[in-house]
Amino acid sequence: MGTSIINRKFRYTYSNVTLILVCINVFVFFVTSFVSPSLATRLAMNPISVRYYHSYYTFVTYMFVHGSLMHLFSNMLGLIIFGPIIERKIGSREFLLYYMLTGTLSGVASYFAYLISGRYFVFLLGASGAVYAVTLLFALFFPNAMIYLFGIVPLRAWMLAVLYFVLEFFGQFAQDGVAHATHLFGLLFGLLYALIRLRINPFAGGYR
Repeated sequence: MGTSIINRKFRYTYSNVTLILVCINVFVFFVTSFVSPSLATRLAMNPISVRYYHSYYTFVTYMFVHGSLMHLFSNMLGLIIFGPIIERKIGSREFLLYYMLTGTLSGVASYFAYLISGRYFVFLLGASGAVYAVTLLFALFFPNAMIYLFGIVPLRAWMLAVLYFVLEFFGQFAQDGVAHATHLFGLLFGLLYALIRLRINPFAGGYR
């Protein structure tokens, strides 16, 4: 198959984008927690704000806002574990595009999901959609890598990705305030990116 503009590769570089993303998230959390708490609601994605006040920028900014220290810690832990490996594999530019695009599209898809379900008074925040996409890409590249869930339970990377999907799918019915749909969208857009741009065969692995 020929190379089109959709899957034309960047020149490989490595500049530790993962660390920069983590630092941005930590900085935004510090500012929204201790300097300007009201900034969190302006950066989070709210369906009413988007629909009536055209705050489309929140499709991007929501990824860098977190509601609690534990929320920040869990997302950054996943990014720190899987991010550097993927970034070294595909290069910093590709990784940044992947992270930002999957996260943004997850926000856009979540917006329409909220509108369809009539959930207007919600605020979407957190890097989970993009982090789930990064985790999925790790599973596609290294399906048989051993991961210890909670540091105890051994799972193959592909099994972890499947487990995430199952938990988030059924989690949608829990009404627990967690953005399970956004997590699912992260997995979906991560898979589409891998199939279309990176040309990864989920059943064979590989990066051409």
